[in-house]
Amino acid sequence: MNSITDVAGIRVGHVQRVGEGWLSGVTVVLPPVGTVGSVDVRGGGPGTHETDALDPTTLVSTVDAVVLTGGSAFGLASAGGAQLWCEEQGRGFAVPGTVVPIVPAAAIFDLGRGGDVKARPGADMGYQAAAAAFASGDHAAVERGNVGAGTGAVVARGQFKGGIGTSSITLEGGVIVGAIAVVNAMGVPVFGPADLQPSARSVVPPLDARRRAPGPQDQPGAPFATRPQGLNTTLVVIATNAVLDVAECKRTASAGHAGLARALDPSHTLADGDTVFALATGAVGLDRSTEQARQVSLITLQSAAAEAVRLAILDGVLAAESVSTAAGDFPRYRQAGE
Repeated sequence: MNSITDVAGIRVGHVQRVGEGWLSGVTVVLPPVGTVGSVDVRGGGPGTHETDALDPTTLVSTVDAVVLTGGSAFGLASAGGAQLWCEEQGRGFAVPGTVVPIVPAAAIFDLGRGGDVKARPGADMGYQAAAAAFASGDHAAVERGNVGAGTGAVVARGQFKGGIGTSSITLEGGVIVGAIAVVNAMGVPVFGPADLQPSARSVVPPLDARRRAPGPQDQPGAPFATRPQGLNTTLVVIATNAVLDVAECKRTASAGHAGLARALDPSHTLADGDTVFALATGAVGLDRSTEQARQVSLITLQSAAAEAVRLAILDGVLAAESVSTAAGDFPRYRQAGE
């Protein structure tokens, strides 16, 4: 299906609200019990929860759910709802009398894009998104575009609508690497000739050999870097069915940032909170018969992770649809003949 759910056991749930001041939502990535995970945060303005718990030197190596949310730092409250759902299901680190679910989260800035800055996700939406992910079943199709955490996303400093995108790559030996992205970037999408189908080709002429989209707020001759700053963030979850430890997940998340940088220009700015999670379900072993084989296996997987991230981000841009709210008009990225 060319989505993160091509990785067996990975499920995705979206919840969103639109209208009456709302334009925001939550996406939960629910992995199989025992999935190993880590994270790499490189943006200058992140909004995150429980990311320190994913460091390779900490106690717990597994992840019970990953929450991607709108609402900026306020929206991180949605992680509590997903955590409650996991506790009810018995998913988490066992302690006397209960379990403590490990539920890292990251947020994009979409405050006020529906017209009301108080309209932002809370614990109820996190709970609903986790339940929706579980109910979706294995290998379910993933909704793209204006859903979940991508509901209020924009790109290119608000000039175009952003959204949710996903992709997957299959390697030799049955290893699958998938990614899901919430594209809410200050930068503009960078499409190569191979990425653009006739039905989804940008009408903006190339600039510096890349396809970058100017908007109505641009001043003639003004360099991109001098235009007004926005509040942004691109969030990514990479998933693989390979056996990886926490340190290898950390390196895979780091590799994913290369794909982010290839898809968006600029990326990792002070005004972005770019964050990449990596999950490994451990169903397929890599070739570790020799040190050279181990290195080749990991380099191949991590290179695929970077490409999966790039493709998921571009998919999120092209899947997004135009939205008009009390806060303004957010047109979809322009395509051929328009």
